[in-house]
Amino acid sequence: MEFRLTDDYIELYKLIKVLDLVDSGADAKILIAEGHVKRNGETELRKRAKIVSGDIIKIAEVTIKVV
Repeated sequence: MEFRLTDDYIELYKLIKVLDLVDSGADAKILIAEGHVKRNGETELRKRAKIVSGDIIKIAEVTIKVV
């Protein structure tokens, strides 16, 4: 799936929440803290990591391309 940025960046947990991949921001933070989120092939543990255009986020079988 693709996510189109309207600002310079979006924080990782907000991206996961906006795409309705979890029920709440708290659930998104737990998912990240437990190491289930990869950013550009590397595990990302920072909940507020600034996701920018060109980043690829992978959560289980879901791949998000940020444009």
